[in-house]
Amino acid sequence: MIQILIAEHRPLVRRGLLATLDNEPGLRVVAEAGCPEEAVRAALRSRPDVAVVDLDLPGLAVTAQLAEQAPGCGVLILSAAPDPGKVRKALAGNALGFMSLCVRPEHLAEGVRQVAAGHRAVEAGLAAAALQCAANPLTRRELDVLRIAAGGARSTEIADQLFLSVGTVRNHLSRIMCKTGARNRLDAVRIASDWGWL
Repeated sequence: MIQILIAEHRPLVRRGLLATLDNEPGLRVVAEAGCPEEAVRAALRSRPDVAVVDLDLPGLAVTAQLAEQAPGCGVLILSAAPDPGKVRKALAGNALGFMSLCVRPEHLAEGVRQVAAGHRAVEAGLAAAALQCAANPLTRRELDVLRIAAGGARSTEIADQLFLSVGTVRNHLSRIMCKTGARNRLDAVRIASDWGWL
């Protein structure tokens, strides 16, 4: 019997996942959680084989904590709005599976079984999109600049935080927009986030 933890912050969705997975042969939900801390505590207490974790929980933080504190628990990430960057980030961050919340119940159950067996379980369309996802063209310093810019900081504030001149920051921003094809810095942040570079 595969034992499952469901970590989902929306109670209605959590209940739906519980009902769906508990009705599948060979699967049993042993714990549920609505926040990251609760998810980790529940995993340590119930020792599930698989944690089905909502990406917005935030799922990547939970995945990292589970990898460290409950290494025997495989993670399958669910997302209401999946994109190639999110898939790549999740799989690079110790998740074995990634599926959309729109997936058919039997496919989710099969994904749980695959993760329990230690195999990858990624929805076919998401896997294909993630494989076509462009490699990150930004340097580490450009990413630093863009992360701070994402918070709404002006060039002078970015320069102060990174100990750079304002001219250097503007050059970095110009290169970032060129490399991403963005119209402005907010567009660059959106593009980098969508591709999973930030």
